[in-house]
Amino acid sequence: MGVSRIAVFFLLSIGLLSSCQLPKPLLQPTARPIPVSFAGHTDSVGIASQNWRTFFADPSLVQLIDTALARNLDLLIATQRIEAARGAFEYNRGFLAPQINAVASAGVDRYGKYSMNGVGNFDTNLSENIRGNERIPNPTPDYFLGARSTWEVDIWGKLRNRKKAAYLRLLASEKGRHAVITSLVAEAARYYYTLLALDDELEIIQKNIDFQQNALELVRIQKEAGRVTELAVQQFSAQLLNTRSRQGRVRQQIIENENQLNRLLGRYPGPIIRSQSLQVRELPGQVLTGIPAQMLTSRPDIQQAELELQAAHVDVEVARAEFLPSLNLNAYVGLNAFRTAVLFNPVSIAAGLLGGLTAPILNRRFLKGNYRQSTAQATELLYRYRQTILNGFSEVTTNLRGVENYRQVADVQAQEVSVLQQAVSTSKDLFSSGYASYLEVITAQRSVLEAELALINTKQNQYLALTDLYRALGGGWQ
Repeated sequence: MGVSRIAVFFLLSIGLLSSCQLPKPLLQPTARPIPVSFAGHTDSVGIASQNWRTFFADPSLVQLIDTALARNLDLLIATQRIEAARGAFEYNRGFLAPQINAVASAGVDRYGKYSMNGVGNFDTNLSENIRGNERIPNPTPDYFLGARSTWEVDIWGKLRNRKKAAYLRLLASEKGRHAVITSLVAEAARYYYTLLALDDELEIIQKNIDFQQNALELVRIQKEAGRVTELAVQQFSAQLLNTRSRQGRVRQQIIENENQLNRLLGRYPGPIIRSQSLQVRELPGQVLTGIPAQMLTSRPDIQQAELELQAAHVDVEVARAEFLPSLNLNAYVGLNAFRTAVLFNPVSIAAGLLGGLTAPILNRRFLKGNYRQSTAQATELLYRYRQTILNGFSEVTTNLRGVENYRQVADVQAQEVSVLQQAVSTSKDLFSSGYASYLEVITAQRSVLEAELALINTKQNQYLALTDLYRALGGGWQ
């Protein structure tokens, strides 16, 4: 049979086998419109474009984040996921080229007397042209030394699509690592600012303990002078004990947050070095967010979800191609003989080539099931992609409003603290002069303590909201 006839045979076979009904292709999702701004902000550049070292600009915090990026276990795990994805890509890319294996094999067959090989070998051995070691023994050994090759010709792009899906997942795994970095940077900053706020709380509580201790000594003097009763002394003493108990709770919270931050840094519990108090820090006057389109390209989790969605759509095309016939080529070349004595004789050189088309005809349920599974996974990832975008917009808007609102709240609370501090001084003077009761002094001291702690809590929330806004916009992984 000539080469042209072989080509015609293959083309007719492909046409016949490809006439099998294919499932409909999965429709590509239509893009949904997104808002043009975040809560009316139309900045051209956002804080996400800043490197985290510049954004936080605190030497102690920068050193902590450096340690976390070098030793955090979640980040090390994400790095290994990239290596696994790279291995999967190399694995799928390998199927595009022929597989050539070195082969050294030995076997033996004993043919029945009334079998085709048995009768044929017997008759062959009687030929006058066969003599000596050319006679076929029974049992018949078979020795082969050479190379064998198998290759599936990628006529429908199935193998190329598998490689493409693996490559997209490799890119997605890298974006996943970036998402871990973003979360890690923000989480380290959150713990750090929480520790600064707890330090300030401890300082405020200690200051109020000193004030309350002085007030207790004053009321004891007043009792000795007969101006107040023992009840007043007990009330002041109870207030002092309550404040000291708060001090113990804050110290425990500091230990807990230090341990959580150390775990994030990949090290054992120990003290955390920190610097400037929150009370003397000022937030930037205006927070730049950029436009929503920048968030879509900056947030690693959105980019990861998009790449995984693209890979899932490629998987659907691979599943569709499984219904089509596959063209496989098999070849071998080497030394083949049934006697070892003549194995390395040039006349023992053997070679062969076989091409074949195979296509599923009956019982294609496993192919249909695989296709249905692939389409369902692609649809699920589409919804997850949209969900990630919605979460991103929600986080940006919430934290942007939080930064602005907490700033206003902090301004009002600072005025409240100033007024209450004056009220404490006034109540002491009036109590010493007999124009105010001890309950008014206790109330004034309790109120200023609560107001000062509330102000620190609001400042902490400001910095946490700013940190979360930086993460929500996609900053921190650069």
